[in-house]
Amino acid sequence: MPTATTLERVESFLPDRSVRIDDVADRLGLRRPEIGVFRRIYGLDRLRFDPDGGLFDLVLPAARRALKALPEGRRVRYVVYAHTVQTVTPPHIDAAQVIRQDLGLHDAEAFALSQQACVSSLGAIDLAGELLRAEAPEGAYALMVTGERAYSPKVQLIPNSAIMADAAAACLVTVGGPGDEVRSFTTRTLGEFAAGLEMTREQITRFGQVYGTVLGEVIHEAVAAAGLDFDDIDLVVPHNVNTVSWRQTIKAMGADPAKFFLDNIPRYSHTYASDVFVNYTTLREGGRLVDGGHYVLVSVGLGATFGAMVITHRAR
Repeated sequence: MPTATTLERVESFLPDRSVRIDDVADRLGLRRPEIGVFRRIYGLDRLRFDPDGGLFDLVLPAARRALKALPEGRRVRYVVYAHTVQTVTPPHIDAAQVIRQDLGLHDAEAFALSQQACVSSLGAIDLAGELLRAEAPEGAYALMVTGERAYSPKVQLIPNSAIMADAAAACLVTVGGPGDEVRSFTTRTLGEFAAGLEMTREQITRFGQVYGTVLGEVIHEAVAAAGLDFDDIDLVVPHNVNTVSWRQTIKAMGADPAKFFLDNIPRYSHTYASDVFVNYTTLREGGRLVDGGHYVLVSVGLGATFGAMVITHRAR
């Protein structure tokens, strides 16, 4: 059997500035009743948002903390920058290369992934493991980095769904390490919804109708691929798009709502590809990740890709 991908360290970073969703209403062109819907129906309240901060000010702190877990003498072979929005820098700046250089990882191969939108961070972990097994020397590492700013109203608002916020995360990845074991990764892409924010009203309605069912199926597929039953799962660690879509998914699955960590939705809102890792570190710092416990990291990306990754936590 191939040696498992392991997460040796997970870190996240949130800007200090916290605002209420009311404070971004004018910027997003939202009327007071619409803000009320986001709060009462979608469960949003606050978000971290620093319009004066730069992209690399956001991304680098979590990456630097994750690298502190790199054993002495070991190398990072790959730096993978996973992001949702296609364009995060001016065209003359390659963000992945800047991140590599600023972290001093000059010998690493650096590239970006964005094709799965908010699922790209989970996909990047899966890809990093495959690359390490296929072509890296034994004991090599990869660094998966996320983080992007809600730099314009166009990329900050998903109408009738989410308000995007600032956050970043980083995962130090290897194969066969003592960290959290990645047991499975499952995705499903529904290409009929590829238009994303440009979907017609009919497509949006149809997407809403199938969302909960498909996401539930992907979660169950990932759990089965990990050789587990859903009863074995300690907690689902989700993206923070909104509470109503998660209630829909939980109902479609016939699952216990207590198995889904939704506490950060009103605190931080949706943070692109960083959500699941912000939630992971919140759980870890709260002492809620159990040694030997099984967790499902879940996200959905516009386009539309549904992704679920099952990990087994190893406390150290």
